[in-house]
Amino acid sequence: MGVLQNKIDFTLLISVTHANPNGDPLADNRPRESWDGYGEISDVCIKRKIRNRLQDMGERIFVQSEERCDDGCTSLKARAEANTALAAVAKGKNTNSREYAEIACKEWIDVRSFGQLFAFKGGSKESSGVSVGIKGPVTINTGVSIDPINNLSMQITKSVNGAETKDGKASDTMGMKHYVNFGVYVVHGSINCQLAEKTGFTEDDAEKIKQALLTLFENDESSARPAGSMEVCGLYWWTHPSKTSKWTPAQVHRAVMVEKKPEVDRPRLFKDYTVSVADLDGIRCEKYESLI
Repeated sequence: MGVLQNKIDFTLLISVTHANPNGDPLADNRPRESWDGYGEISDVCIKRKIRNRLQDMGERIFVQSEERCDDGCTSLKARAEANTALAAVAKGKNTNSREYAEIACKEWIDVRSFGQLFAFKGGSKESSGVSVGIKGPVTINTGVSIDPINNLSMQITKSVNGAETKDGKASDTMGMKHYVNFGVYVVHGSINCQLAEKTGFTEDDAEKIKQALLTLFENDESSARPAGSMEVCGLYWWTHPSKTSKWTPAQVHRAVMVEKKPEVDRPRLFKDYTVSVADLDGIRCEKYESLI
């Protein structure tokens, strides 16, 4: 397929039940929350999960997590240098930035989707290093919960020896596990056609991003996010009739309204909310909603 010709906006609804959707390293890995108590999921966290899903789908990914590395490269610099075409362009004191970006975008779907900063120091006198910035067409906002969250903690105990001791038994180790009791998060995003032209982002790439969002939590299970605790409950995918539209991304994103049902005091399930989508003239909206 050719380069993307129609602007896209999307909204993702995520439910969280007894899980930590995105730990905050500055708060002992507690679930992220705003100053007024609303839960948050960073855009970086969402992009990481999209990258993982694309990798599961067989796509080549530049920013790989260590436990998912599939090419033996231990750093981003090593991965870039392992590409013979990039290495040839970067050789010497003057890197051809435009050609370097074209090769990188063609090679890795996450680079042509989200962009990437290639900033590596030179390893020899002949090379002064690489400094190439690429702006990607896919942008994602921070996810925010519909209501304030209950940020809970559970004390846990490790009663197994981590190493042998003189008396044969080490003392128990105490720890904490943090989680959200229940919450529904809204994540907004857009895909820009002008930037898609620069990175070569195609209609087919957009479809892959959509499929990654729909299956965002497959192969993502962990102690902090047990299987079934994180669920995509809705995806609303707007395709504009041209590269631009009379409706701004903010207007499109406001079209999805998620409200707590009047008879519900404390939501515990996604069905405790009602979801309505306003009609926007001239924009086609594809709706993918949970059946249960």
